[in-house]
Amino acid sequence: MRASDLDYALPEALIATAPAEPRESARLMVVPLEGGPPQHVTIADLPRLLEPPDTLIVNETRVVPALLDGVRAADGRTVDGLWLAAPAPGTWRIILHGSRRFRPGDVLRLGPADASVEIVLRARDGEAWLAEAPRDADAAALLAQCGRTPLPPYIRRARRARGQIVDDAVDRAWYQTVFARSGGEGGSVAAPTAGLHLTPAVLRALEARGIGCEHIRLDVGPGTFRPIETGSLDEHPMHEERFEVPPRVVARLRAREAGAPGRIIAVGTTVVRTLESLPAPLPPPPEDADPGGSGGGTIRGATRLFIRPPWTPRFTEGLLTNFHLPRSTLLALVAAFIGLERLLDLYRVAVAERYRFYSYGDAMLILPRPGGAPVSAGSAVRRSAGT
Repeated sequence: MRASDLDYALPEALIATAPAEPRESARLMVVPLEGGPPQHVTIADLPRLLEPPDTLIVNETRVVPALLDGVRAADGRTVDGLWLAAPAPGTWRIILHGSRRFRPGDVLRLGPADASVEIVLRARDGEAWLAEAPRDADAAALLAQCGRTPLPPYIRRARRARGQIVDDAVDRAWYQTVFARSGGEGGSVAAPTAGLHLTPAVLRALEARGIGCEHIRLDVGPGTFRPIETGSLDEHPMHEERFEVPPRVVARLRAREAGAPGRIIAVGTTVVRTLESLPAPLPPPPEDADPGGSGGGTIRGATRLFIRPPWTPRFTEGLLTNFHLPRSTLLALVAAFIGLERLLDLYRVAVAERYRFYSYGDAMLILPRPGGAPVSAGSAVRRSAGT
């Protein structure tokens, strides 16, 4: 597959610069996995579209205010970049725009002048810098003081073009799922955007219907926004992201592999990458593991998995996802589910129906018929959809 195969035309006016209000009023295109025309409903209809004992799996990662701006102390020159990680206490890994003009030992003052955080550049680390940060507070607390919401560039550009000004405190609430949890020095620099649609009211309605909701964690890195710039998808260097899958989810997947009822529905592409990166076979549960706990039986790892056609999933049977950028790995992943030609046809429908696109936009639900066999058992329909 060529990167150009993932192109499509999108009017700039359809790029969403704010989420639907309320969130569950966002439009939802329901796509039968086995074929047929889509149905147009809203996120509020999600509970009635699923059947017990289906299970939604969500990504509980928390977005940190990772967008950095400030000045270089020596000359007052402006600085802007992105926090990536805290590989050790007091150490930050950051990307700086125009990084060639910086040198080891440069002192940067980040954030507003009256509450700035001072860091010192120490060494290059690939395309990033390693910097010394204050040790008297963890990264999350310091970023809350000096950082801004890491909105995707296309939202910032669209707002500028439309003359829109949104306070960062508003975006910090908008660009976060209701089930986000902090995780020590980690965190995401982009939201798992499909999860932004799920509100407490929707989650309560799902629970009342007997639909399970389980949590995994994958910390989203900046590579999620990186376009495919190679001619062939096979040549694209896929970014790495770390994940954690608790025993409850492993047990549910193990049961589904063994034929237990209930479809596995991934909320977002990050969940798909996590589930499909799990070891095969799944490890047996430790004898002393608490199924509801976070200790024995938790699977942790990192993934560089690039899902694209042709592909047969192991665990993921359905997918709730947003409408994605052209030439993106996320678009390739969705094409692997339902076929590229069908996906592009559906995107043309979405444009004609004035769906809202990208992170704050509307959603698509790819749903297999209820009562089907587990994915791992193999399905001629599913295999042909990925070709």
